[in-house]
Amino acid sequence: MNSLRATLVCDGTSDAMLEPIIRWVFREAGSVLFSEMPMADFSRVHPRPKTLAARLEMAVRLYPCDVLFIHRDAERDPRRLRHDEIRQAYDMAVGVGVRLPAVAVVPVRMLEAWLCFNEPAIRQAAGNPNGTTPLSLPPLHQIEHNPDPKSALHHALRSASELSGRRLKGFDPNRHVRRILDHTDDFSPLRQLDAFQAFEEAARRTIASNWKPDLY
Repeated sequence: MNSLRATLVCDGTSDAMLEPIIRWVFREAGSVLFSEMPMADFSRVHPRPKTLAARLEMAVRLYPCDVLFIHRDAERDPRRLRHDEIRQAYDMAVGVGVRLPAVAVVPVRMLEAWLCFNEPAIRQAAGNPNGTTPLSLPPLHQIEHNPDPKSALHHALRSASELSGRRLKGFDPNRHVRRILDHTDDFSPLRQLDAFQAFEEAARRTIASNWKPDLY
């Protein structure tokens, strides 16, 4: 089994940015390729599933797959607490028929922390690849202790644009964040981060289990 269908269950639409990171990790961990990886969209479902367990069960019905990826940001809580919440939801979903391997993806504190390491890509994403203005990015090994990596990344993008006045006011960092991934093909620097190490270890355990249904 070396080409799989995956479904990504997230909190918001911007979390689709995890896809290239997930693909890279599993390719590195075991040459695993994914033929597709849609993000489960419940916007047209009525009533919408309110709990994570219900979202997992509906994701499998709407987006049949071989493996689920479940993303939750740790935010202000310990990563282990988020993982335990995912475990509880997964176990409940198993009780109503979900029989798939699932992998928890829990950045600390949020997904943007995993996008702060590639300064050239940030300059490319801002549309000013040859800029020289310092970006004041926090050191990568400290990013998990930054209370607001999203703000740090947005500040870096604004600085990288080197725009001013009205043009800077019209610069929307949210539109440019996604472009960082278009210019990043190596995520190995993230191995300095505990949360990323945990995700890589989960990938290795999933593969070693031969994709046995469980939460990893």
